[in-house]
Amino acid sequence: MVLCVSGIGAIVVAITSNEWKVTTRASSVITATWVFQGLWMNCAGNALGSYHCRPHLTIFRVEGFLQACRALMISAVVIGFFGTVLGFLGMKCTKIGGSDQMKSKMACAAGILFILSGLCTLSGCSLYAHKTTTEFFDPSFVSQKYELGTALFVGWSGAAVCLLGGCIFCCSFAAECNRSRPGYSHAKARSLMSLRSREPKAERDPMAQGFSKDFKTNSYV
Repeated sequence: MVLCVSGIGAIVVAITSNEWKVTTRASSVITATWVFQGLWMNCAGNALGSYHCRPHLTIFRVEGFLQACRALMISAVVIGFFGTVLGFLGMKCTKIGGSDQMKSKMACAAGILFILSGLCTLSGCSLYAHKTTTEFFDPSFVSQKYELGTALFVGWSGAAVCLLGGCIFCCSFAAECNRSRPGYSHAKARSLMSLRSREPKAERDPMAQGFSKDFKTNSYV
């Protein structure tokens, strides 16, 4: 649960960050200023520490890959929220959620949601990184070239942590199912044999029982 919550937090940090790509300084003479862009705003900063950001004022003029990245990241956060709720309900330390069997099902559902959240984040960050690297290595692209920003690495880290936590949730559900599955036992047969072994020898042997009745101590007096 700690891994999954940390992963969702990293995804939220990545989606709100403006450093998805930054201007490359390899092909620029003036390195005192730089531009960095995010999913929601374009920012420019200088060496003095001041920067100015301008949000995307329209949706229809935004590039298609940027809208796809937005949709994937928002879906990851929403799915992760529901996964967090189910994860808390499915933990054995909580008092709500029903029986242990119901809690195990909730934990499995939470694991699946966390895995989906990680996949959405991984897809969104990889799509943005692919677009950035394609423009960077394209010799015919004459506009400003960018490098990968810090937010992409934060998003990839959050996606990996969510995938790991979701797999642990699903594995715990499988272990709970194997533990609750009834096995074949021969307890009844062993109990019958033990009862037979506990019976007195005189009761099990009819000849000895009749012998004891016919030849008693008084018969020899």
